[in-house]
Amino acid sequence: MSKKSSELNLTKIVPYLYVILAVIGIVISFWLTYDKIQILKNPNYKPICDISPIISCGDVMGAKQSNILGVPNPIFGMFAFSLLLGFGLSLLAGATFKKWLWLVINTGALVGFIFFVYLFSQGAFVLHAICPFCFVIWMITPPILWYTTLYNLKEGNLKLKTSIKNWMLKHHGDLLLLWYVAIFLTLIIKFWYYWKTII
Repeated sequence: MSKKSSELNLTKIVPYLYVILAVIGIVISFWLTYDKIQILKNPNYKPICDISPIISCGDVMGAKQSNILGVPNPIFGMFAFSLLLGFGLSLLAGATFKKWLWLVINTGALVGFIFFVYLFSQGAFVLHAICPFCFVIWMITPPILWYTTLYNLKEGNLKLKTSIKNWMLKHHGDLLLLWYVAIFLTLIIKFWYYWKTII
């Protein structure tokens, strides 16, 4: 295999990544919004993802962390993922965008990632519950930031020492996998008292 053929082709990968993950994000955000509305209408409503005292959407939806300034988090998710879907579809259609817009997308992905880390920590260590639908959002947020950042580095929109940039591009999958391993280990260790009862 030639060096050229083995290189990470982010120009082809990123648009498909955006479209696929954005569609997943929109569906999950819509479902969470629906369940949130049902809970507001009927406090006794039980979302289908209320599986156990630990794996529960209802407990998380009822917490103050599930809103920003009184607006449910999933509504922000639907808005953000819809924008990402439009951007991804435009890229697939052959559109090209200025550096500044790519940096805006990168900043938005970073804000989303920081918000994900906050919600993850609140769910695991404050609310002591895992919302399955939220978990899906936790899984799709990191690659959006990761591959947007790698794209901007490769295109020169972001600057980094060449040797570090090349190392990140070469080990992009390994580093993302390492992040997921850290997330899963955290959840396994934190809730081991529960997991061991169902093994």
